[in-house]
Amino acid sequence: MAVPRFWRELPVRYNLIGSHCTHCDMYHYPPRSMCSGCHRESIGKLEEYQFAGTGQVVACTVVYQPQQGYEMHGPYPMAMIEMDEGARITAQIVDVAPELVKRGMRVEAVFRKLGEDSDSGIIYYGTKFTPVDEPEEEEDESADSVEAEL
Repeated sequence: MAVPRFWRELPVRYNLIGSHCTHCDMYHYPPRSMCSGCHRESIGKLEEYQFAGTGQVVACTVVYQPQQGYEMHGPYPMAMIEMDEGARITAQIVDVAPELVKRGMRVEAVFRKLGEDSDSGIIYYGTKFTPVDEPEEEEDESADSVEAEL
């Protein structure tokens, strides 16, 4: 990605800023100038929206052959994440073994290094996602219910 374009997109990348259509209540990421739900009816009715940063994996895959310059990251999981607000984002899942990423997994946004430009030394940062630890109490309750069934 060209450096000027990357710097123009910093607020969106660094803060998970999208758009919200006040006409049909749809959320979009990245931000749009027209809603994909109500189209022309949304003109003048879109507002900037800061996503909470939590959601769940709806589809996932593992990248075994990363692009040039990202070989040290492979293999790594990529997922389509449905944010709690409804918008979908494609992002890398970090801090978990690739084979453990599954549909329905709860995740939250984290700020991480995306890469660096070796010629100029510029480091790129952005949003990735990490699994949300489920409370231990819920796990204990489900274990108790399984034992009760036996």
